[in-house]
Amino acid sequence: MTDIGLPHYLVVSAGLFCTGLLAVLLHRGLIEMYMGLELMLNGANLALVAFSRFHGNLDGQLMVFFTITVAAAEVAVGLALIVALYRQRQSTDATDITSLKL
Repeated sequence: MTDIGLPHYLVVSAGLFCTGLLAVLLHRGLIEMYMGLELMLNGANLALVAFSRFHGNLDGQLMVFFTITVAAAEVAVGLALIVALYRQRQSTDATDITSLKL
């Protein structure tokens, strides 16, 4: 049985990040783009935790804890903006975001 090392975690992290990047670049719906951004954030968090684990300190894991806390607040604000756009335009298309200007 093979031992799982740092390169394995980094490959999974890069896969998550690239999947999220493709979702942001290829989709026009705000929900899909938002899920892609969250995938990118989780890919970066996985890399931080992997580096922290294999270097023997907890600094990366502490950073991920704060990143997840900020991401929770970001989700609340982002979804509120998406709901506001949907109420005004009845769509969540990214091109309609300019309609929220005052």
